Order: sequence, then structure tokens, then C-alpha cells
Amino acid sequence: MSKETPHAVLFCCDYNAVRSPMAEGLLKKHVGQSIYVQSAGVKNDLEIDGFAIAVCQEIGVELSKHRVRTMDEMVDWGDDLESYDLIVALSPASQRRALEFTRFASLDVEYWPIIDPTGLGETRDAKLASYRQARDQIIARINDRFGPTQNNDADDAS
Repeated sequence: MSKETPHAVLFCCDYNAVRSPMAEGLLKKHVGQSIYVQSAGVKNDLEIDGFAIAVCQEIGVELSKHRVRTMDEMVDWGDDLESYDLIVALSPASQRRALEFTRFASLDVEYWPIIDPTGLGETRDAKLASYRQARDQIIARINDRFGPTQNNDADDAS
């Protein structure tokens, strides 16, 4: 994509328990420290989802220490949401909430319709497959939006 690379990205979804923490961890792995990346939810009723932790751990992304938070909590704790260049909404509710910030701040909001894997699948394997599908959708969107990986561990080989 020809869009300008942002300096700070906030991913948001409904509860900050599945999609947005996965997106946060995946983008951090993709770009290293070249972009400031965080995530938040609209509500805060859940803890980080064990299936999200498992499918990200499969590809070397650690989510087990993620602390669930809402956008309102971020503001209450002193985070300036207006300092983000880009908010990526992963659910319709979070898109509506993110667009509220554009009334007061000059920031971009993108909507990435990522499948909500919670409640899908009857068996553990079927549930993991649903979470992998969501993870892989996020990876595809990251690659499309941010280009080739910038976190190259081979940098020290020069």
C-alpha cells in the first residue's frame, strides 16, 4: 500500500482480549521498535484469551503478560489517544468508538473486519483453527498495510 507509515498505532476491538492484543503483538514482531504499538478495547469484562495466547505463541509472539484495558482506561491513566497517528478498529463497536476521537484529533481510523473466533468450534482443535484464522487474517492485513517485515534479526550479519 502507498499509505504513509504511522509513528504510533492503536489497535482496538470489543474487549482487548483476543483480536487487538494479537494485532498488537503481531505488529510489534513485524516492525520491531520502529512504530509505537498498543491495543485497547471498548469494554473491559474479560482477561486475555488462552486460545489467543496459544496461537500467537506458535509463531513466537508472546501475549501471556498482556494486560487488558479499555480506551477510557488509557485516557484515565494519562495516555493521549490523540497522539496516535492511526487507530485500527477490528470490530464495528471499536470502529464507532475510534471515530469519536476524529472529532477532536487529526488521526486516521482504519477498519479491518477480522473474524471474532470466540464461540466458534466445538472441540479444542476446532477452536484453535478459528483463532489461527483470525491470527492469519491479521497477519495478511499487517503485511498489506505495512509492507515486508522490518524486524530483521539478520541485521547484525553485515
